[in-house]
Amino acid sequence: MEFQIALMLVQDGITNGAIYALLALALVLVFAVTRVIFIPQGEFVAYGALTLAMLQAGVVPTTVWLLVGLGVAVTVVDGVPALRSGRPGRLLGVAGWNLAYPLGVAALVSVLPLQSLPQLAQVALALAVVVPMGPQMYRLVYQPIASAPILILLIVSVAAHLTMVGLGLLFFGAEGQRTPAFSDASLELGPLTVPGQTLVIVAVSLALIVALFQFFERTLYGKALRATAMNRVGARLMGISPALAGKLTFFLAAFIGALSGVLIAPITTVYYDTGFLIALKGFVAAIIGGLASYPLAAVGALLVGQLESFSSFWASAYKEVIVFTLIIPVLLWRSLTSRHVEEEE
Repeated sequence: MEFQIALMLVQDGITNGAIYALLALALVLVFAVTRVIFIPQGEFVAYGALTLAMLQAGVVPTTVWLLVGLGVAVTVVDGVPALRSGRPGRLLGVAGWNLAYPLGVAALVSVLPLQSLPQLAQVALALAVVVPMGPQMYRLVYQPIASAPILILLIVSVAAHLTMVGLGLLFFGAEGQRTPAFSDASLELGPLTVPGQTLVIVAVSLALIVALFQFFERTLYGKALRATAMNRVGARLMGISPALAGKLTFFLAAFIGALSGVLIAPITTVYYDTGFLIALKGFVAAIIGGLASYPLAAVGALLVGQLESFSSFWASAYKEVIVFTLIIPVLLWRSLTSRHVEEEE
């Protein structure tokens, strides 16, 4: 293998690893706080990318109506008990976020000249449509069974994943989409030419990781999530709402997923089911971190990215097999070295 080819493969591995790192961090966060193995994480990747593609085509994204439908469902679920208990203020608060916001976003994308908007404005609109589905999903799907065993939560995650894949096929069709690059510039590093989109992906990923670190270290909500991740029962006894922690966690996971989809859309064709495979590779990285360690998950993501890149050169037909085989020695090692405890009641 020539040195220049090796450098190109390393560059591709870093680019892919940056995306896998974000998804791995989201998966670790969701599992630590809620005990949910969030299989639908990949669907937020596909929804984010394909919603942006529809906006750039000047078409009102069909995900807007999913957002409205989920908002109506959450308003009914939370509003009926508030109405029965004689708390109209609570009802107004529920309707304001879950009904007024989706309708406002739907009205906005219906009247704006979507195709002529700046690219950053289109990205902001795509995130505004997709990200709120995260806490809505938690409220409708996971919050009612928050105390269920992990196996039940996993089964529900599989059902949610299959539902979102089916809706993705209905909303976006079977054809893939690709969006324009955020930057056409390039950087010359000796014999290697680094595209501007690669620089954007790495820079945004690093910035988001730093922002998440500052969020968990310096903000009250971030410290509440850390406390919930460390000890759910203790956090609940200290007055931290498990429902609020779950919704905030799913908000962050949806944001990371949708942003990852927006970042990869210019470098790969995204289909309605593309996100599942990408999220699985993030899951391999999260497993390397034991679904508990953020730094190990990030390191695992870079390892997965490099392994995938070099596998695609040496054995492209088996690159997915090679990547997913990595999980076997990791699980074996953790099984032999970890102390087994019963699931927390």
